[in-house]
Amino acid sequence: MKTNHEIEYRLYGEEMQFVEILLDHNETAIAESGSFMMMDNGVEMETIFGDGSNRQTGILGKLMSAGKRLITGESLFMTAFTNTSHDKRSVSFAAPYSGKIIPIDLHLHNGKVIAQKDAFLAAAKGVTVGIELQRRLGTGIFGGEGFIMQKLEGDGLCFVHAGGYVVEKELKPGESLKVDTGCVVAYTSTVDFDIEMIRGVKSWIFGGEGLFFAHLKGPGKVWIQSLPISRLAGRILQYGTFKRKEEGSVLGGLGNLLDGRE
Repeated sequence: MKTNHEIEYRLYGEEMQFVEILLDHNETAIAESGSFMMMDNGVEMETIFGDGSNRQTGILGKLMSAGKRLITGESLFMTAFTNTSHDKRSVSFAAPYSGKIIPIDLHLHNGKVIAQKDAFLAAAKGVTVGIELQRRLGTGIFGGEGFIMQKLEGDGLCFVHAGGYVVEKELKPGESLKVDTGCVVAYTSTVDFDIEMIRGVKSWIFGGEGLFFAHLKGPGKVWIQSLPISRLAGRILQYGTFKRKEEGSVLGGLGNLLDGRE
């Protein structure tokens, strides 16, 4: 028997998506602060500590639960949206940047999925949002996403966000995949996640990539994103600080054309 609220959903959009969650009477969805987009009349919102899963009891337990979320880079508070009417109502949550929203049914993945620390968007009430410490020191230090990742547990629906296009890979027992560390969005608990150093000095000096990549070994499922937010932010910063050639340049617009800036 499921312990989490059994919500329905619809996804809208292609590159800038939002998810509409359909709630029956007294059903609740939880979401990150700042992800709310719109809701029907009859839906009540409430700010709560932690994830509202009730797995932690008492003031100390709730503070510890909220503190874990703070460590993973999320807000200390979450927002709960409850349908107080007797008819079906909806509440919608928007993606923070261009990419895809991934619906994950935790019931189909042994009740646990590990995700990058800022991937969580929304979930059915009862889903626990905690921390997952990497078991290997190398993974934590060089893993791109850091020593701490998000742990999503329960038997309900949750929604995570990824940048660019998302590829889902089902790894068979013993099958492995090597991925850029920033491109790993999430993986099931049965997947072995490790960090390997790129062999050959020339590969990382002249190849334009980092020193390490993620090594994912099955069995299990992994979600890979084509555009990590860190890569996007780095490129925006690069172009944002670039001084255009026509500003004091003799060649002006022709200079931009020649060096590929036009």
